[in-house]
Amino acid sequence: MPRYSEETIQRVAAANDIVEVIGSYFPLRRAGTTYKALCPFHQERSPSFTVNPARQIFKCFGCGVGGTVIRFVMEYEHVDFGTAMRRLAEKAGLRLEEESFSAADREKLDLRRRLLALHLDAAEFFHQQLLKSAGAREGRAYLQGRGISSSVAKDWKLGFALDSWDGLLRWALERGYTREELLAGGLASQREGSGPNGECYDRFRGRIMFPICNDTGEVLAFSGRILQSDAKAAKYVNSPETPLFTKGAVLFGLHRSKRALIEKSSAIVCEGQLDLITAFEAGIQNVIAPQGTAFTPKQARILKRYVEEVILCFDADAAGEKATERSLPALLAERLSVRVAQMQVGEDPDSMIRTRGAEAFRAQIQGAKEFFSYKLEQFAQNPAFHSPRGKTHAAHKLAEWVALLGDPILREIQIQQIASFLGIGTEELASVVRQSSERSRSSPDLGDAETPPDSPQEDQAASLSVPTDPTIHLLLSVLLHSAEARDWLLEEDWRARLASENGGELAISVLEHAALLNSPGGITAFLASSPPAVESLLSAVLEQKPPENPLQVIQDCWVELERRQLRALIGSLKSRQKSANLSLEAVAQIHQQILDLQKRLLDISRPFSPPL
Repeated sequence: MPRYSEETIQRVAAANDIVEVIGSYFPLRRAGTTYKALCPFHQERSPSFTVNPARQIFKCFGCGVGGTVIRFVMEYEHVDFGTAMRRLAEKAGLRLEEESFSAADREKLDLRRRLLALHLDAAEFFHQQLLKSAGAREGRAYLQGRGISSSVAKDWKLGFALDSWDGLLRWALERGYTREELLAGGLASQREGSGPNGECYDRFRGRIMFPICNDTGEVLAFSGRILQSDAKAAKYVNSPETPLFTKGAVLFGLHRSKRALIEKSSAIVCEGQLDLITAFEAGIQNVIAPQGTAFTPKQARILKRYVEEVILCFDADAAGEKATERSLPALLAERLSVRVAQMQVGEDPDSMIRTRGAEAFRAQIQGAKEFFSYKLEQFAQNPAFHSPRGKTHAAHKLAEWVALLGDPILREIQIQQIASFLGIGTEELASVVRQSSERSRSSPDLGDAETPPDSPQEDQAASLSVPTDPTIHLLLSVLLHSAEARDWLLEEDWRARLASENGGELAISVLEHAALLNSPGGITAFLASSPPAVESLLSAVLEQKPPENPLQVIQDCWVELERRQLRALIGSLKSRQKSANLSLEAVAQIHQQILDLQKRLLDISRPFSPPL
């Protein structure tokens, strides 16, 4: 994974003014020396979201989130540290070099960059073919017949692959792309049995082309749809798995719909690309489509970043029903609420919106049933359900799904509802659920390994606890605001004294990065390298008015820390002195130590009371 030095973080943060970046997402209103807005991370009526251009930080005093421009992009875009770094670097025209990458890693990164450029150019190539080529006339007519206007086709960069053996191949080679890159990206195929240097040809021919993008809008792959039903040809041909594209890790349309997903906290899952595009253009924009018919654990994990609820809207046929059931394990594993919008046979979101209007589809979505209620109704419609054997089958099938629920309270509620509907005891059904849970635990795990943090700074700072002690809090404020205070404390035995304090490890980290903090943009780099809770706290500290006499305050804090440690040591010695196993000589030695410490405590004469 990419790892960035503090200097690199500093460079990226310094190149992106926080007011300009946040202002590109939503309007900011100047309020004196700062800017304010309604917080995008929680619902509020009066603005508590503040952006400080002098400190280059943001802070919401309503929900507590805060930090640097990097943290804002992470929170707003729901991306990890590395992705936020890359986006801000690209915005500023910087090229990032990941310090920990080996030569092999850099080669892979270079290939990825070449393939991204190839796919972006190929998308434009297909798009221009759709708009201008005489050979794409049938494709244009097909899209118009499906209600897709030219402006919509432009918005979604729809294209057309001419029925040509190697049209794209020749075009790409003329532009400097290599045969190996076309094969690696899945845009070209090689004739079977022709050897390593055998004849290549276009993978996509005579098809409407849908670019498949990641959440940032980068084109990773394509899905090509045939115009006419043909028993000899697949309806859809998709890009194979490539260094860019993993089918089970991408959600079609996410780059366009993610803001609506966050706002609604609900995702409508369509089966096909045209279903999604038609719904989106009709104003129903919290829509996504999996690259297949069922959710993978990776896709469910991505979706969990944006929503709490999923509404499955698959076709009302056997394949759609199977896709609904196959999607359930991954979605419930992420504790997503699942509802099912039951479409009429032969109808999909695209045809419903075109024939009956967007409101009919909205009504269908609003009436979507919670998954277990939906399945109970389905079972009840089968005449065999009303027999003992039918109810037993339903109980065991439903128990398998209930066992997937991670919330024990929700699991109990479902057991009670299902048992009541089936007319059986809750204990009996709970026993079947437990058996299903045990079987699922003994089977291979559904999910892939969690992605490790892609910044060493996240690893290093993850162990830092947020201080609640007022003295440490004040000490942190002085250290962050004053280079003079940092320099004074660095001359003391700071590591030993702070190590025993609650939150002292954060102050130690500040002092360890004193050289960085003294440089331009250093505080931003330090904040960006901290975990979210610490970054939010330090942002709040920086928003507070700095102490007027930082040197005096840091000395007072230091004296107070010495006092409390002396008191703790005196208390420990007094407890030890009471031990029955000590000799008179040992008791006398401890007594003398206590007297020495008490004298030192009295010598620290200046009273100190840190503000709360």
